[in-house]
Amino acid sequence: MAESPESVRRDGVVRVGALADLHCTKTMQGHLQPLLTRAAQAADVLLLGGDLTDHGLPEEAKVLAHELAGVKLPMLGVLGNHDYHSDQAAEVEHVLEGVGLKLLDGDDCEVFGVGFAGVKGFAGGFGRQTLEAWGEPAIKKFVYEAVEEALKLEKALARLHTPRRVAVLHYAPIQATVEGEPPAIFPFLGSSRLEEPLNRYGVTVAVHGHAHHGSPEGQTMTGIPVYNVSLSLMRQAMGDRPPFRVLELPLAPGEDGEAHMKCSATPAMV
Repeated sequence: MAESPESVRRDGVVRVGALADLHCTKTMQGHLQPLLTRAAQAADVLLLGGDLTDHGLPEEAKVLAHELAGVKLPMLGVLGNHDYHSDQAAEVEHVLEGVGLKLLDGDDCEVFGVGFAGVKGFAGGFGRQTLEAWGEPAIKKFVYEAVEEALKLEKALARLHTPRRVAVLHYAPIQATVEGEPPAIFPFLGSSRLEEPLNRYGVTVAVHGHAHHGSPEGQTMTGIPVYNVSLSLMRQAMGDRPPFRVLELPLAPGEDGEAHMKCSATPAMV
């Protein structure tokens, strides 16, 4: 684990760099390293919001691992739908965790006194248009998946007792950050079921990806900020600035800013 950056000790602020949808392929060696290095220079913790690989292949993960090898910060992330495409998600996770990226799937971690909870999330739609478990078994199974992801997020947040809590997702928890995509695909970009745990546990901020042409920011019904950090969207939204989001979270009084990463094990699903 890297030592605590001087910036945290100096001004009492934890800087969290966030981006998603890297879609690393087997031919991208060297392409992502400058971006990841720049993000690491601006942050104390790096978050990656899913679709880390393009087809969910271990070979792609190895390329990304090489790009991440020079990042000497605490790194947390979640997998995205693309990372599951080839049914080798466990192998992808193993490769990426080998270079220090902690992948969250209903897990919670504490770094610099900030709590992080992460899940991939799932689809299903927003508000009154949220799909309900009614009708054919296939529809019920689809909705069950969305409910299970929301429950994993809720359990992870419930285990955190830090003053600030950050949720890391791939799918969107609110409609506002997918606005800009074709409305017909909104139901496949996220689910309101992911919003309820954010509100219940009063998270400080949530980040996600997946909606490449959505909107950079929105908020939950209780005013919690939500940021879409998809790389393609960040490139459009940030203009001449680097294409990633940096969140500044003040340390609570008495916190020392030491980078102790404490993570719980994912409990077995019943």
